[in-house]
Amino acid sequence: MNQEALEDNAEDAARFLKMLASAPRLLLLCNMFDRECSVGDLAERTGMRMPTVSQQLSLLRAQGLVETRREGTTIHYRLASEAAQEVMAVLYKHFCAGGGDPAAADLLEIASAD
Repeated sequence: MNQEALEDNAEDAARFLKMLASAPRLLLLCNMFDRECSVGDLAERTGMRMPTVSQQLSLLRAQGLVETRREGTTIHYRLASEAAQEVMAVLYKHFCAGGGDPAAADLLEIASAD
């Protein structure tokens, strides 16, 4: 790989990681790891207000991390990119699934407080 391509990829990776560097967004992504969810579902599961959930989903969608499917008036969200699915699989194992990692409880507590 040439240096210019490496620099471009590093910028893309930094943007991707910046989107993940948010406890509320990670909480939403953890809840969407293996299922589609509506804004209402996510608000109920996370304890976040619906406007907060919508705002965070909008950011994730703009960056291509989630995609939508409309069913009547309900919009369902799911992980979109392969990179997001692969990274979330690792994060889910260590943080979302409650695999005994004390940082997982901290992540969920911080995200729910927002």
